[in-house]
Amino acid sequence: MTEMATNEAYLPFRDYRTWYRITGSLESGKLPLVVAHGGPGCTHDYVDSFKDIAALDGRPVIHYDQLGNGNSTRLPDKGPDFWTVGLFLEELDALLTHIGIQHRYAFLGQSWGGMLGAEHAVRRPPGLQALVIANSPANMHTWVSEANRLRKELPKEVQDTLLKHELAGSLTDPDYIAASRVFYDRHVCRVVPWPPEVARTFAIMDEDNTVYRNMNGPTEFHVIGTMKDWTIEDRLDRIEAPTLLISGKYDEATPLVVKPYLGRVPGCEWVLFENSSHMPHVEEKQLCLATVSGFLSRYD
Repeated sequence: MTEMATNEAYLPFRDYRTWYRITGSLESGKLPLVVAHGGPGCTHDYVDSFKDIAALDGRPVIHYDQLGNGNSTRLPDKGPDFWTVGLFLEELDALLTHIGIQHRYAFLGQSWGGMLGAEHAVRRPPGLQALVIANSPANMHTWVSEANRLRKELPKEVQDTLLKHELAGSLTDPDYIAASRVFYDRHVCRVVPWPPEVARTFAIMDEDNTVYRNMNGPTEFHVIGTMKDWTIEDRLDRIEAPTLLISGKYDEATPLVVKPYLGRVPGCEWVLFENSSHMPHVEEKQLCLATVSGFLSRYD
């Protein structure tokens, strides 16, 4: 695959800086794709493979680290009141304007990034030509109930360890982390060992989990942060942009979790990746990238 030119820079946002990278050329005439990582509180690293779409079809691909994460300004002293959906919507608008693509772009959000994408799309921004929602919940209550259903399928000793440390509040104990990893290896990324870019995201989160801790909680199935009651189900019919929904057969975003997008977003298409969990872009990389590229090419 041809190596595409990349350009890294910072967007001044509020009193901070948001790191972004453009792979390919904005002059190509192809619909630019903005990729938003999950978490809330992950980094661009684990969704890095989407940059290869630039080589596949000549489209510029923009990655960014959301505020508080990765290469962007870290704000470990900020509490729950600071980390809001509104903050990240404002940051996204600022990024689109800064790069000069606000009148014509596509958006792909993975997990929390897809929740952000849905929040962006229900506002009907005129420049949004296509939307990809990858492995995302539409309602956090459904997400948590499904995560806990999957958790009940883990070996009994793993479940016992998780529960013991949750009751004791010892969520940084190595045994709790090891037990959580059993769930992650089944339902988050089934490539073992994790590819370097996935491991890198988790290592950075171990260093600074401010955003994830405040908005989500300690793990994927123990959601006690500010997003715990979030839902967009009742607003999905406002989305006008053509929408592709993707998820994996073993995904923590189970069919029940993603179903509202399919049922309520007008004309939404769904692709289920048979050999993937939460990261088809890693687990079935070529097929996933070709699927996304094919969808976007209809809107160039």
